[in-house]
Amino acid sequence: MTRTLVTGAGGFIGHWLTSYLRSRGYWVRGVDLVHPEYEPGKANEFEILDLRSMDACLRATRGIDEVYALASDMGGMGFISGNHSQIAFNNTMIDFQTLEAARVNRVRRFLYTSTACVYPEYLQLSAGAAPLKESDVYPAQPQDAYGWEKLTMERLCEHYRDDYGIETRLVRFHNIFGPLGTWRGGREKVPAALCQKVAMAKLTGDPRVESWGDGEQTRSFCYIEDCVEGLHLLMRSSWRDPLNLGQDRMISINGLCDIVAEIAGIRVEKVHVPGPQGVRGRNSDNTLLRQALGWSPSIPLEDGLARTYAWIEKQVAEARATAAA
Repeated sequence: MTRTLVTGAGGFIGHWLTSYLRSRGYWVRGVDLVHPEYEPGKANEFEILDLRSMDACLRATRGIDEVYALASDMGGMGFISGNHSQIAFNNTMIDFQTLEAARVNRVRRFLYTSTACVYPEYLQLSAGAAPLKESDVYPAQPQDAYGWEKLTMERLCEHYRDDYGIETRLVRFHNIFGPLGTWRGGREKVPAALCQKVAMAKLTGDPRVESWGDGEQTRSFCYIEDCVEGLHLLMRSSWRDPLNLGQDRMISINGLCDIVAEIAGIRVEKVHVPGPQGVRGRNSDNTLLRQALGWSPSIPLEDGLARTYAWIEKQVAEARATAAA
C-alpha cells in the first residue's frame, strides 16, 4: 500500500483529495494547522503540524512514498492582494522545507500545487485574453507575491528533480470550487462568495448582490471532483513539466452571478462596488493537459455550481438560525 502525505489536508482541496485517495486504496497521512472544518477528515492518520518548521516537515514526511504538497497561506483576491509579505514568507517557509524534508526522507514522488497566478499580468489585460499556455509563464511577471512565490517553488522542484532524482510533478490550478470550502470570512473565492451572497438575497428578500468592479472580468472555474481526479492522474503519469488544471470555459463574473441566481430561483440586482479585481481576463489552455494525461475536466460549470450553491445555502440558513437563537 502506497503511503501518501497530503499537506494542507484540513483545507478545501486537501480534504477532498484525502477522501479521493482513501477511496483508491492509499494509506494517507494528513497534515495541517487545523482539522477539516465541515466534516470529519478521512485520513488514516492526521497530525497538527506547522510546516514553517523543518522539524515539523521532517515529521510529516517520515515513512512516506509520495507527497501531495497543498499546504499554503492563501485565499481569494481580497486576501492575496492585501497580505503580500505574510503570504510570501509563510509559503516560502512551508514549500522549501517540505521539499527538503522529502529529499532527506527519500520520498519517491512530490506533487507541488502551483497556481494560474504565476502567469504574466501583461497577458491578462483584457476580458477576452487568449487562454494561457504553460509556456506563457516566461518572461515572468506574476501579479502579486503569491504568484512570485509559487513560480519560484516550481523552479526549485525542477532543480531537486535534476540534482537529487526526486520525481516532481507541477500543477497550476485555475479557480477550483465546490462544497466544503471557505464561504465567508474574507478568504473565500468568487464562486463561494457569489453563492453566499445570492443565498442571502434569497433568504432575506433583498435582491442586491455586490461584486467588485464592473463584473466583466473573466475567469474559468473547475469543480473540485475534476480537480482531485486530475491530481491523481498527474501523480501516476510520467509527465514532469508544469500543467494547467482547470476548465477552459471563460465566463464573466456577471455571467457567473446569473447562473447562481438561476440555480437559486431568484432575480438579483447586481451592485458593483470598488475592490480588488485581479487580472482582467484569465482562461486555461488545456491542450497540454489533454496531451499529457489523455484527460481534461468534464463536469459542467452549471452542475458544479448547483452542488456548491445547495451546500452554501444550507450553511447560510443554519448560520442565520444560530444567530437568531
